Amino acid sequence: MPPIFSINQEVAEALHAGRAVVALESTILAHGLPRTENRSVADDIEGRVRAAGAVPATVAVLDGVVKVGLSATELDRLCESVEIAKLSLRDVGVAVALGSSGATTVASTSALAHRAGISVFATGGLGGVHRGASETFDVSADLAVLAGTPVLVVCAGVKSILDVPGTLEQLETLSVPVIGYRTWAFPGFYLADSGVPVTWRVESPEQAASVFRARRELATDPAGMVLANPLPPELQLDRELHDGTLAAGLELLASEGVTGKDVTPRLLEYFHKATHGASLRVNVNLVLANAFLAGEVAVALAALRASAPAAASPLDHQVS
Repeated sequence: MPPIFSINQEVAEALHAGRAVVALESTILAHGLPRTENRSVADDIEGRVRAAGAVPATVAVLDGVVKVGLSATELDRLCESVEIAKLSLRDVGVAVALGSSGATTVASTSALAHRAGISVFATGGLGGVHRGASETFDVSADLAVLAGTPVLVVCAGVKSILDVPGTLEQLETLSVPVIGYRTWAFPGFYLADSGVPVTWRVESPEQAASVFRARRELATDPAGMVLANPLPPELQLDRELHDGTLAAGLELLASEGVTGKDVTPRLLEYFHKATHGASLRVNVNLVLANAFLAGEVAVALAALRASAPAAASPLDHQVS
């Protein structure tokens, strides 16, 4: 049987040497950005990871093979082709078996990154509980996957189309810690403050890495961790413009009957057109900021692992 899981040589060598690696999702490239700009943004995102001292590993499925780390030619194809599916975790095995190609979401990237041995993942916004979920049961697979996948996800909160309090409540139920990066406010993707607070905050990449490391050493649950990184207020989308565009966008989704995994790309497309590109600039800025922070955290985590003594038996910590 031909291989169905392939790790790029640079990524594999970095992992083997214990160096910092950051996983990157590919849905933003194939479905979240215009094709006139997505390829250059792909280079910019990977460049920000490298600038922080880490190796980028963009994840996708191409011709039935999971790729962890893409070549320039593979990035070209991902960004140019109109036949790239959107793959959540449930879809990956199907795409592999059928020899299909697709871009990975937060859920599938998290799981595949963990499968490859990568602990840090950067994205734009996390999926979550959709508005009206009490009737539709529309909850992103991102949350359930994070509950069982020990990765640290750097994001700009959740997209404003979601039920933010409901999403945070669900993450608490699933024992996924949400940590604010130099903020007590949970960011709302385009906005620095969604209006909902976080319980914990860290002030540095080293602190974030230490929290993640402590959770892994305790091994009390398999859940991952969310590091919420807001854009500076001066770079966020104008709040009045945001609120008006969101209201109109939600009405558009309802009139078109858009549901499930089609909601986010349709709304992002509408935001881009309605704000005359302002939302796109914010989207790109926050992804670049998250990629750089994820790189810094990955470097700090690699340093912690390199300096850690050999793991002790749990019996060594029992009181006699």
